[in-house]
Amino acid sequence: MANATPPTPPTPPTPSGRTTPTVGFDLDMTLIDSRPGIRACYVALAERTGTYVDADLAVSRLGPPLVEEIANWFPAERVEEVADLYRAMYPEYAITPTLAMPGARDAIAAVRARGGRAIVVTAKYEPNAKLHLAHLGIEPDAVIGDLWAEQKALALREHGASVYVGDHTGDVRGARTAGAVSVAVATGPCDAAELREAGADTVLTDLKEFPRWFSDYCSDN
Repeated sequence: MANATPPTPPTPPTPSGRTTPTVGFDLDMTLIDSRPGIRACYVALAERTGTYVDADLAVSRLGPPLVEEIANWFPAERVEEVADLYRAMYPEYAITPTLAMPGARDAIAAVRARGGRAIVVTAKYEPNAKLHLAHLGIEPDAVIGDLWAEQKALALREHGASVYVGDHTGDVRGARTAGAVSVAVATGPCDAAELREAGADTVLTDLKEFPRWFSDYCSDN
């Protein structure tokens, strides 16, 4: 797990007496389309190790921790070693090809427009998550990596997030464990029906729909 993030002070009230919202966002397939970069990194990893990896299959199921995908292609005793190699190769192969998801910047801007904080909570290795965001000019208030599914609740609670936005059923579980509103976007490996079945409070087609939803949410809360 990455270095612990310093505790965040309680969210201050706005002049109207309402607290300013903190919204958490997942990274891969929520804020960024990392499939081209991750695919390139897996192809390079296969070449470097001489081990077959179906890169197209791997990028079709983004979300869970890296070691779970690596375990599909390498023996158990090599998983940690290969995962470390992948992380080291990642900046060279995966950062430049990655794009922002449609609506990503506007979603964060919508939170800021309400005086809120936008944080990123992801299963991705934290230094590489930060490289992605810096490259794309997306500037959240905090980035917390190496947390998956229910573990994400640790960071969401610590930062006082009342909403968590993600594309995977694991993100829904993280939000619900934290007691946050689960907003799911059907832009990743899980379709809208799966996300609803997992317990998402709201399912959006993509982040372009988030600003309107968030405006309504703030008005009601």
